[in-house]
Amino acid sequence: MAIPLIYNIRSVSVRWVSTSVAVFGIAGVVTVFVAMLAMAQGFQATLVASGSPLNAMVRRGGANSEMDSALPLEQIRIVADAPGVMRDEHGNALISPEVVIVVSLPLRNSNDRALVQMRGVSPRALTIRDMVKVSRGRFFTPGLTELVVGANAAKAYRDFHLGGQPRFAGRQWTVVGVLDAQGSAFDSEIWADAEILKQTYKKPEHLFQSATVRLSSRESFGVFRQALARDPRLSVQVERELDYYERQSQAVATIIRVLGVMVAVVMGIGAIFAALNTMYSSIAARSREIATIRALGFSEVSIIVSFVCESLFIALIGGIIGCIAVIPINGYSTSTINWQTFSSIAFSFKVTPVLLVQGMLFALFMGLLGGIPPAVRAARLPVVVALREL
Repeated sequence: MAIPLIYNIRSVSVRWVSTSVAVFGIAGVVTVFVAMLAMAQGFQATLVASGSPLNAMVRRGGANSEMDSALPLEQIRIVADAPGVMRDEHGNALISPEVVIVVSLPLRNSNDRALVQMRGVSPRALTIRDMVKVSRGRFFTPGLTELVVGANAAKAYRDFHLGGQPRFAGRQWTVVGVLDAQGSAFDSEIWADAEILKQTYKKPEHLFQSATVRLSSRESFGVFRQALARDPRLSVQVERELDYYERQSQAVATIIRVLGVMVAVVMGIGAIFAALNTMYSSIAARSREIATIRALGFSEVSIIVSFVCESLFIALIGGIIGCIAVIPINGYSTSTINWQTFSSIAFSFKVTPVLLVQGMLFALFMGLLGGIPPAVRAARLPVVVALREL
């Protein structure tokens, strides 16, 4: 025979003052836990959104990122002639040889500086990355010291608004356009003509760091990669652009998740002790009730299940409050360092239904750990001693 659940619900409502300590303790843990996971989710989503399944990235063989890669111009020309590369109406290959540099720029609203990724691209860059649009102004003119900046970069750095004239690397630049990269990592980048950027930073004219290629179809990637692998003139590695950015996101996202779980576990231990204290206090105040229930014929198992359910109910309330508290940060923008490129990248917290479910499960797990020991103690109360107090 099971004890009705309404008994536990009424008990929680009657003792709401002492119960609130455990409820808000669990709510705080869930809020922090989900917030840290939402940070990792947002960072990963921002980088993954930068890749296109129709694009391939070519780098020097063995290079882990664009920063440690070098591609000679003659090899890029061979890549452009490979099968599977999309061509425009004039028969020109859609390929963008690119240079990546990290520059230190002053923040707009403070005297601090941040490391920013600057990308030297070809005039075909917007055709190849079709999710990136010029939302205001125009694209830069090849051969001129003009810049187009991501939407986040335009807001974050001094003199990088449309029409601004920032000075760095010994040159005066003009911002002629603002990019809308649909929340991807390109929103945090600054683009310039690749040849001008190489001249500015005294890089060899015949060297680039990567080449982004537009494929004729998703299925063309295999043919394209095999053709480059078989060519003895090349020493390159080919990767889908989508896979490259997903791999780039894993290191930082993993660090954030690990730190988040560690913080949540430490806080969770405190919340579990709060739940233990609440349940032990409840049992001490209800010893006669428990003895009466035992005298009515309810078994020890029924009492254990009943008090575990009560602890889970408390945890459920705390989990719901914690999830509601974390929802407002969804879409909140912040920035961090991408440890693959050592540059700043802006992203938004991404609170998803899956993360909220994980937060609720974590709350119930804390309630379970905090409920079992008191429940066992309640089931083992001496019935005769308790009934003498009536």
